[in-house]
Formats: sequence, structure tokens, C-alpha cells
Amino acid sequence: MALLAFCKTPAGPVRVTRLQVVLYCFLFFLIIYFLRGRNIAVSIKSPRLIVHDLGKSKERLKTHVSTKTTAPPMPLETSWGAPLVWGDSSKSARRRAKLAEREIRTGLVALVVGTYAKFVRRFLLSAETYFLPDQMVTYYILTDNPRTLDPPVKLGPGRKLTVIYITELPGWSRLTYRRMSLLVDTIRSPISKEVQYVFCADVDQEFVAPVGAEILGDLVATLHPELYGMPRNTFPYQVEEFSVAHVEDDEGDYYYTSELYGGKVSHVYMLAHACSLLILQDQANGVMARGLEESYLNRYLINHRPTRVLSPEYSWWVSDMAADVPVQRLVSLGRQCGALDQDKRDKIRC
Repeated sequence: MALLAFCKTPAGPVRVTRLQVVLYCFLFFLIIYFLRGRNIAVSIKSPRLIVHDLGKSKERLKTHVSTKTTAPPMPLETSWGAPLVWGDSSKSARRRAKLAEREIRTGLVALVVGTYAKFVRRFLLSAETYFLPDQMVTYYILTDNPRTLDPPVKLGPGRKLTVIYITELPGWSRLTYRRMSLLVDTIRSPISKEVQYVFCADVDQEFVAPVGAEILGDLVATLHPELYGMPRNTFPYQVEEFSVAHVEDDEGDYYYTSELYGGKVSHVYMLAHACSLLILQDQANGVMARGLEESYLNRYLINHRPTRVLSPEYSWWVSDMAADVPVQRLVSLGRQCGALDQDKRDKIRC
């Protein structure tokens, strides 16, 4: 039976053949298909646009990794429950108030050899102003040239300076092999007999804001300012298996700087002793981790998580990669001087 018997025109009805009906139906369905297809095309991004968006995402990731980062929200605790220290937080204020009631003597150790002698007076003078102000501090300066400290730096009440002579260490490579073992020897005597806490700091740094008792803890590490808030796969762990500093892909929470670390004397001794043994083991095999002693420090701190983690406020330098922090407290002159032109180097007395 025909679907459409006839069409009416002014001249009267016109008969429509079966073939014409089929053609009309085909044309009708073709129009519907065309209109629906157009609506779908409008609602979906073209493959070219999708590829373009993926390209922009990769570019954003590249920019995130290679340029200055903004510090993420200030967490006050690590995933394992250790305090993450920001100097102006209420937790830090409470800890300073609590420890102010106790008599605590803290050691600050710095190695001063070769050309690093030019930094020592600036380091000590800034520490006198900002490092554990109004507390008892002993500075331990390990040096191959004790005359570097002539004339002596004037110290405040409760502050002492102990100069420890070490044999000359020509060349940076020899220094990296021996720094941890020198710390072990110094802790054995005289540090263990004189102080309760000890911190190790690179001498080419300057304290520029208060670093108070909020930093005191059993085992204290400081977050690397260029890697704070970055993805774990950007951390420069020792990935080569030939080194005992090797870190597996599923290990590690943070990347710590070697510019400042410390804690109770017994804990720092165990850290330095373990790291010195790892370095000696690699040295015997003709190996040195790519991050030098910082690699061994991070290896140890993965196995022995710090009980207190200092934010990048406590280790900072001018860098396109460094995250913004509320306060810069300890600035590495050595790390930032290498990226400056001569005029700027002269201005900050590199």
C-alpha cells in the first residue's frame, strides 16, 4: 500500500508512483540525518582543538617546573605527623615561649676552608643578631686557617666561639668526602660534652631574620627552596643503582637541603656517622653521588624521617625556581652568587 496516495494541486489530484514515494522518503531521511550530524559536530571539539589543549597543558607543566613557583598553602604538619615549621605561626610562638623557660645551649657548626674564609665573619655577625637570640650558643668553626678569625668577632652574653683546626683540604672533591667524617669527630669531642643541640650550616650563608627555638627538635631537616611544592619526580635523588645513596621510585616524601640540618647531639651524630660510612663505601668503589653529601643526607632522612621539618624560610636564595615564602630567614650567598652578574655579586659582597 502506498504511503502517500496523491498530492493535491490547483489543477486537481496528481497520482504519485511507488518509485516517487521511495525517493521522497529517502530525501526526507537524508535531510534529518544531515541536520542531526551538524548538531553533534557543533557539540564536540575537533581533534585539532583537543591536541592543541594537550600541547598547552604540557607547556604549563614545563613552565611550572622551570620557573619560579608560588608556595603552596602553609601546611603545619608532615604526613607522618612531624611539625612543619614556619617562624611566624602560632605553633612556633608557643614553642619559643615554652623553651625560653629552659637553659639550653646549642652548637652551630660551620666548615671554613680555602676561599670560604671570606664568608665567615659575615656568617657569625648575622648569627649573633638572628640565630637563637637571647639563648646560649657555641659556634664551632672548623678551619684550615685559624687566622681567618683575627681580629675576633665580638660576641654577646652567653655566646662562645670555638675554633677547631683541621688539616688543609685542597679541592672541593676532597672536602665533600670528608665533611661528614669531620662532623663525626667534632661531635665526639668537644660538642657532645658542651651542648644539647647542634646544627650544621654552610658558612656561605647569612641570617637575615630571626631563627628561634622553634627549630629545636630531635632530628631536624630543612626543605630545599627550589623543590618545595614540586612533584616528587622532579627531586634530584640518586637514581643510579651503583651508589649506596640510591633512592627507589616509591621512596621519599621531600627533598632536603644540606645548607642547614641538626637536632639533638645524639641524633646528629648518628646521621653524620651513617652518611660518612655511605660516602666511604661509595668512595671505595670509585663512586660519588651526583648531589654529593646532600644525596647521602636525603638517603638517610628517607630511612629516618625527621621529627621536625623546617620550611624553606630557613634555607633560601634568589632563584627563578625558589618558591615565595612569608619570611626569608637564612639566605645562601654561595648558591645565588653563581647566578648573578658581577655588579650584583659586588653589591652583595659575594
